[in-house]
Amino acid sequence: MKLRLLKFTGEDDFLEKMRLMRVDKSGQRIMSGKGIFYALQIEGLEALLGNVLKQEMLSLGGEVVLPREVITGKLKKSDCILLGTLSHYRRLIDKLKLQPWGLKKLGEEINTALENIQRKAWKIQAGDYLLDLGKRTYLMGILNVTPDSFSDGGKFYNKPGEALSHALRMEEEGADIIDIGGESTRPGARPVSEDEELRRVIPVIKILNKRLKIPISIDTRKARVAKEAIEAGASMVNDVSGLRYDPEMKKVLAKYSLPVVIMHMKGTPETMQKKPEYKNLISEIIDYFKKSIKLAKDAGIREGEIIIDPGIGFGKTVEHNLIILKNLYQFKILGYPILVGTSRKSFIGKVLNLDVDKRLPGTIASCVLAILNGANLLRVHDIKEVKQAVKLIEAIIKVKDV
Repeated sequence: MKLRLLKFTGEDDFLEKMRLMRVDKSGQRIMSGKGIFYALQIEGLEALLGNVLKQEMLSLGGEVVLPREVITGKLKKSDCILLGTLSHYRRLIDKLKLQPWGLKKLGEEINTALENIQRKAWKIQAGDYLLDLGKRTYLMGILNVTPDSFSDGGKFYNKPGEALSHALRMEEEGADIIDIGGESTRPGARPVSEDEELRRVIPVIKILNKRLKIPISIDTRKARVAKEAIEAGASMVNDVSGLRYDPEMKKVLAKYSLPVVIMHMKGTPETMQKKPEYKNLISEIIDYFKKSIKLAKDAGIREGEIIIDPGIGFGKTVEHNLIILKNLYQFKILGYPILVGTSRKSFIGKVLNLDVDKRLPGTIASCVLAILNGANLLRVHDIKEVKQAVKLIEAIIKVKDV
């Protein structure tokens, strides 16, 4: 007899293990929800609802963590943690459908959250290109045509020929998307005019559109720049303001039906690193996404066109960035593909005491962790090296037990 510790990434993973064990199909159906455990936190739950939830979960064999003062009635509201298997939650949801006091709605929210957490694939149409996210990790290559970006500022500014060569090199090395930016968003950067941003990006997009066989993304927060970039050949928009900077951006995206990356940023590039503070970092970013996603949908942007980015380095301290990477899996509760951009960023330099041109190992380490915690796209400078790391980690993740 031998004892082993097992870890399942989801219900499908558990079913595969049972199939290898030759468990019959009826047994697989019965057991499939019992091997997957989730801990869900509910913030600011009324004491009455918390006590009802606790009794219901206990009756099913699960548990709810509450402060003693909620149970004794001294606290009117509190956070709580639900502990149970997928099977526990499914039966809980059925029971909550019959309950008053808003518990039916809570059951619906728990059900949606579980569906989102388990979702592994998204097919997003970017113009003529299909992004099959979840099947593998996509790499977004960074091409800044600015004089002042923190890492490659000036390299491709006013140099369309060199910008083309670099984009083609990234494509050859394995980039899936080329992200072109004409306005630096490094900490302290001042905004540039629409005309200047257009002057920088449109000629390059037109040239790349004729040569690249992968989609072009425009990195901008301005609606007019996005519109003209799309008409020049861009197939998606990467908005660091999360649709908050330019009210017309939502209308442009809805009109052209193209994917948008909604990024979280606290403040603006000029102000974002001036002592950024959060009461609850992850919770506040999730709330920000919920509001931005609602803005997008209300404007006519479709569900299948949205990608979220927690905005590493945008209004965050070093500790904030580390917390986001450690807890990236929490954003899966929203149900959208996740983009992460850590490439060469200052938090890596501060942790490792390295200049910007020596941060590749730190970039790779952060990218691998991001994949393990749920990232679907990585925005990077060094395509070749990160691609190798991605291929290896994906081979490890996807290998079947024997």
